[in-house]
Order: sequence, then C-alpha cells, then structure tokens
Amino acid sequence: MCPCGGQTHSDKTLSLSGSNIGSKKHLQSAIEPALWLRLAGKHGDMTIMTAAGHILIVEDDAEIAELVAGFLRETGLRVSIAANGQAMDRCLASAKPDLIVLDLMLPGEDGLSIARRLRATTSIPIIMLTAMAEDTDRIVGLELGADDYLGKPFNPRELLARIRAVLRRSAKQAPEAPIPDASFVFAGWCLKPVMRELIDPDGALVALTSAEFDLLRVFCEHPRRVLNRDQLLDLTRGREATPFDRSVDTLVSRIRRKIEPDPKSPALLKTVRLGGYLFTPEVVRA
Repeated sequence: MCPCGGQTHSDKTLSLSGSNIGSKKHLQSAIEPALWLRLAGKHGDMTIMTAAGHILIVEDDAEIAELVAGFLRETGLRVSIAANGQAMDRCLASAKPDLIVLDLMLPGEDGLSIARRLRATTSIPIIMLTAMAEDTDRIVGLELGADDYLGKPFNPRELLARIRAVLRRSAKQAPEAPIPDASFVFAGWCLKPVMRELIDPDGALVALTSAEFDLLRVFCEHPRRVLNRDQLLDLTRGREATPFDRSVDTLVSRIRRKIEPDPKSPALLKTVRLGGYLFTPEVVRA
C-alpha cells in the first residue's frame, strides 16, 4: 500500500447496498470482509475479476478509503490509498495505477487542482468523487479531463461498475506504442518532430517559430482533449512559465493563421469557453 496519512471527517458518507452509512459505528460494522464478499457474489455486475487492475484511491477520510478499498479488493482489484496530493505523488513515483479514484475535497491541494496536474502529465483514467452537489464542480472536473464523476453518498457497486466501464473504454482507446520520432499527421498536414518542420496538404513547407512548433506538437500529442492555459504552459515551457502568462493565446492565434482555412472561424484549433483550447482533428503517428 502506498504511504498515506490525513485527517478523518465524520460528516462524509457512503452508501452500502442502497443504505447510507454516516456514523463511524456504521462504518466499522460495514467493513466486515464477509459482507463485502457476499454482496459481490450476489450480484451479476460484481463477479470476481480474474485480471486484477491497480486502483489508486486519493481520499483523506481513512475509514471511507479503507472501506472502499476493502470492497474493491474483494472483487479482485489491487488497491493503493493516498490521503492527499503529496501521498499520491509518492504512489505514482513507485507504480503506475490503471485508474485513480480522486476525492474533490482534499486538505491542501484540492481534487480539481490535482486533476489538472495529472492531465498535464499522464493519461491515467480519473473518477472524481465529491459530496458537493454543484453542477459547476462536476462540469469543471470533466473539462479538466476526469473520465467520470460520482457524487457522495454512493453505492460501492455503482463505483465498481463505473471503474469497470472506464477501464474498458481506456483499454479500447489505448494507443499503440508510438513510433520514435514519428511524424504527426492531421487533416492533411504533417508535423515532423525530428526536422521540426510543418508540411501543408500541398506538400509545401510552412515556417514555424520554435515556440509555435512546440505548442502545435503539444496539441498533436493531446488531440481532442481540452487543455487550459496552465496545462499548455507546463507542457511547453515548464518552470519557465510565469503566472498570468498570455503567450499561449498569442501563439494559438499565430498557429491558426498558418493552419486554419479561416482563422476567424477556426475548425482545427477551437476555443472552449472557460476551458481552454481543443485540437479537433484525428492525429496519426506515421
């Protein structure tokens, strides 16, 4: 199990087989492994899994985390627990999980910030958990790259079903290992990383500055995913980026003038209101 620590909060609740669990007494009694196993055996959507996936639960309430982890382990999954973002980072440094169950309300760095950071560096699927009922939090979480969202209190069987569904989608969408230094081909265009060149659909060379090339490459590496300004700065400039840096907007405008048929009505590189930018074409490595 990954190293973890954190506070416990008695106001967090979980639902077991349709009934809410709120008090510590109920949590303690509900953690009995035999009960979890009996539930798993009774329901067709909870058949014991033969190929164990690795799930990382990022949850500061130790009792809820252990309760959920115990249930998931009984279904055949391998589970690690982290109480906060720092503990999660230590887990990720030692092993890459197949999916992260991420609580929104965490001490220190909150779940939205963690999701944003994860999406800038990894494609590990994320299911967000929250006791907050605001649609805004759900929408922002999904726009930041979360694959699914589950409100508290929740039924552990529903969480398992969502985990399985996300893992199935992830397996189907998993790209083949990229060819080293392969070109990015999109909408007739070709971006060549080795030569740092952009070729248009007619075969002509299009001049790009170093910054424009780096940003376009980031979009090619993350197609059809909303990336906000902070993520783009991290992926292109890392620690050199400064707060409130607007250079990304300028670079996007310059790239649009070079690849869009109509830069004033962009089809390849779109702006997502309150979200960031979305590179829409299918990208193939060749």
